[in-house]
Amino acid sequence: MQTNFSLAQLADPNIAEADKILRACVHCGFCTATCPTYVLLGDELDSPRGRIYLIKDMLENDRPASGEVVKHIDRCLSCLSCMTTCPSGVHYMHLVDQARAHIEKTYRRPLRERALRMLLAMTLPYPARFRASLMAARLVKPLAPLLETIGLTRLAAMLRLAPAALPASSQPAPVAKPDGAKRGRVALLEGCAQPVLDPGINAATVRLLNRHGIEVIHAAGEGCCGSLVHHMGREHDALAQARNNIDAWIREMDGEGLDAILITASGCGTTIKDYGFMLRTDPAYAEKAARVSAIARDISEYLPELDLAAPATPSGLVVAYHSACSMQHGQKIVRQPKDLLKRAGFVVKDVPEGHLCCGSAGTYNMMQPAIATRLRDRKAANIAKVAPDIIATGNIGCMVQIGEATRIPIVHTVELLDWASGGPEPDALRSVALRGTPKRPQDSVS
Repeated sequence: MQTNFSLAQLADPNIAEADKILRACVHCGFCTATCPTYVLLGDELDSPRGRIYLIKDMLENDRPASGEVVKHIDRCLSCLSCMTTCPSGVHYMHLVDQARAHIEKTYRRPLRERALRMLLAMTLPYPARFRASLMAARLVKPLAPLLETIGLTRLAAMLRLAPAALPASSQPAPVAKPDGAKRGRVALLEGCAQPVLDPGINAATVRLLNRHGIEVIHAAGEGCCGSLVHHMGREHDALAQARNNIDAWIREMDGEGLDAILITASGCGTTIKDYGFMLRTDPAYAEKAARVSAIARDISEYLPELDLAAPATPSGLVVAYHSACSMQHGQKIVRQPKDLLKRAGFVVKDVPEGHLCCGSAGTYNMMQPAIATRLRDRKAANIAKVAPDIIATGNIGCMVQIGEATRIPIVHTVELLDWASGGPEPDALRSVALRGTPKRPQDSVS
């Protein structure tokens, strides 16, 4: 794609990066076939190619974002399926992130929307606030239909997503010394929303790692990875949260040392692996950010190195593996989670149209509820086609989103791996009749 940025514009490293990305695009349109919003809406401007043209025009002319541009950029899920499909290697993620930051700086949204986005930014990244907001939401959840009838569809969507009950505690998963000889030392990202919604995920991770000789630590001072506000264009907030985490992890890396920074929410992993790029122009953090990104790994990338033992008697439970967009498209992790589940004795089934997003996408299911609901229902219908006993995935957002549309229990991949190697049954599977198959992998070998 030909671009027309001035030399003065290209002196800005962000514009120079946008220019490089735009020039890689050859207009082929392969991305349209795998873009969820284009598949649903059929509008060229709701495809990656159409959005690229809008972003190019906005940045080249250094003009404020218009309402039309904002509408189509806001509809993008940042699922990054287009990046998997693109034969030219167009780095759409960095381009749309820059467009969102430009929108945040140059476009004044209606008051109601500004208030909602501020509420999300001030609540979701902070576990205590998030927990309090969910407890309040449970009280007014019955009002969701009324709110929808008076036009408050986004607020209604937020209430519907609030769980009926919360786990008793959202404290960090307790860590213990590894069993037997110590084989490694890792930091585990505790996260922000996940420990409130399902602290059992990180608890299972700690148990599994300890059982295989890995010391797990929670870095003091670590907080939200920044992805939630990053995808809302709030770059100042996102970079502040990134720097905070980098400081926490560098202290450990330069202290007792870390073999890896492990992440159990793939949406967070995509962002943390991008810290090096996000802070590339910051002289105080560029090198440290690159060091952190270099050892950041999804839990499913790290576990194969431990050679987890297979259970003596496989469970035979059928698992539909839902690969989160941030896992398969953002981090290019496709094979490892399924291989781990198969080795642990589960029968793993791929989901039809597995490349399409479930509609969660961070805050998307709250900001774009109509599109998100259509994608959710499509995903649930495709999962039902493989008739699974369990759904497994690697991202808490997907678990919440898909769980709204199915009665099939949905768990994190690591919970099944922990269970198969001697850990407790995942909470989501308790009291669920699983079509006559064994309720617990038997005679597992750790």
